[in-house]
Amino acid sequence: MATASIKEVARHAGVSLGTVSNVLNRPNTVAPATRQRVLDAIAELGYVRNDSARQLRAGQSRTVAIVVLDVSNPFFTDVVRGAEQVIEEAGAMLIVCNSGEDSARERRHLELLEEQRVRGVLITPVAHGPQPDLERLHRRGTPVVLVDRGSGQASRCSVAVDDVLGGHLAMTHLLEQGHRHIAYAGGPFSIPQVADRHAGAAAALADHTAAELRVATTTSLTVASGRRAAEELLTLPAAHRPTAVICANDLIALGVLQHLTEQGVRVPDDVAIVGYDDIEFAGAAAVPLSSIRQPREQLGRTAALLLLEEAEAGSAHRHRHVVFQPELVVRRSSERRRG
Repeated sequence: MATASIKEVARHAGVSLGTVSNVLNRPNTVAPATRQRVLDAIAELGYVRNDSARQLRAGQSRTVAIVVLDVSNPFFTDVVRGAEQVIEEAGAMLIVCNSGEDSARERRHLELLEEQRVRGVLITPVAHGPQPDLERLHRRGTPVVLVDRGSGQASRCSVAVDDVLGGHLAMTHLLEQGHRHIAYAGGPFSIPQVADRHAGAAAALADHTAAELRVATTTSLTVASGRRAAEELLTLPAAHRPTAVICANDLIALGVLQHLTEQGVRVPDDVAIVGYDDIEFAGAAAVPLSSIRQPREQLGRTAALLLLEEAEAGSAHRHRHVVFQPELVVRRSSERRRG
């Protein structure tokens, strides 16, 4: 059924279009009896104001979008929660788009968001390098803030975590536990966080010539991919099999833990595991997972604040790049090996 128009409301109430507009936007300027007559007409006809059209005419949307790599990943759930708190407090609404680690899908989301004239976009891009879709939004005057990703550009704000340091912390911890055959499970490496965490782990290993780092590349950052990575590592000859695995995120780590446990491999006695993100499920796993903790909600809150600042200040806004420090949380999955 078609929605009633503002003209129909005016005709039903016996008033002008201007009077209906005043009731909707400046009710105190309309006499009480007339105002009630208009409100009654709105209720009887089921009129719903087209707020998005009004915002477009005013050149100011109350909608902010966030585009994440994987909406099913609890890490991004927490980032969204932090951003949502700030956006709602500002009287706006946050909509969530899932790229699914797919560049083409990400592009389609950004095209639709541009058409909707959103107030701003928070995004964790799928890949690193030139981003023409984001540049187009920038030229239009739409604020864009990178989340969980450094910008490297003076024209765009970003909020990130030092992932190179995070990988370094994970590797240093395992070396201190006596491990020398270590694997890194994660991928694809086109995702900068995956590459940075591996780079940090490799750098920590550089001074340990007796140690080695093997890579089990995954096609996605999911539990299923973690299971496949563990399966691959178990096919190696015993002499070359890793005694510890650093995982690019906690979902990979949970998959590795599941498969190893099913195959009778003891964690951490036979193989130690360190994840990344420290999502809630990490500490609640059958063998509580050691993990590199990121300030997930704080990432979202900070990014949203930067976006709203830019939306308000316009060209006077000074772009900032905020980098948080990760923290190693040690649990049973990487305790010192027995013997």
